Amino acid sequence: MIRLAEDPFAPDGDEARRWAEQELQNPRYADAKPTWFDYLAEDIAEFISGLFSPEAGQQAGGAALVIVTVVIVAALITVLILWGRPRASRRARRTGRDLLGERDDRTAAQLRADAERRAREGDWDAATVLRFRAIARGLLERDIVDPAPGATAQAIAREAASALGDLRAELAAAAGAFDEVRYLRHPATEAGYRSLVAVDDAVGRARPASDIQVVPA
Repeated sequence: MIRLAEDPFAPDGDEARRWAEQELQNPRYADAKPTWFDYLAEDIAEFISGLFSPEAGQQAGGAALVIVTVVIVAALITVLILWGRPRASRRARRTGRDLLGERDDRTAAQLRADAERRAREGDWDAATVLRFRAIARGLLERDIVDPAPGATAQAIAREAASALGDLRAELAAAAGAFDEVRYLRHPATEAGYRSLVAVDDAVGRARPASDIQVVPA
């Protein structure tokens, strides 16, 4: 029996392992390894495919509830933004600083107190101006008027008269007294101031037409 000579190119175990290690160190094998992006894309694909699996269908009820809740909350926030802005604007006008073209954040009660103090001092000009400001601020505080910023005394009187029709003439006279002292520089008198006090008291007692309920006979 003739024995074949050993292949001179066949490596032994140690030599084969060394050749394999050298081959794996070739850069082309490192370039072929999956990157972090490949792993991420694989995870996303598995997640999307899992949404359509039978197991995911059993959880659809909970997911639908979450979606409906989010939609309702978003709708409520939208309504609050759209509906709340005009109310905030009115509140800013009612308690804000602008009043008859000047910055003034005093309440109607504070303006009346300041007007009375000036009246006791005999400063009828300041007392008259302050008293009409008290009338205007009181109308704002009661939401009887909602004038634009910088509205004049006459504009406020006309708007108030639409709700307090019985005091139309008194309101117009009060606005005229304010304009005469404030802008025309006519000296005020005690009688004129007392007339404003009477108008202020009447406005405070009056009820807007929208608040009056007609009782059927």
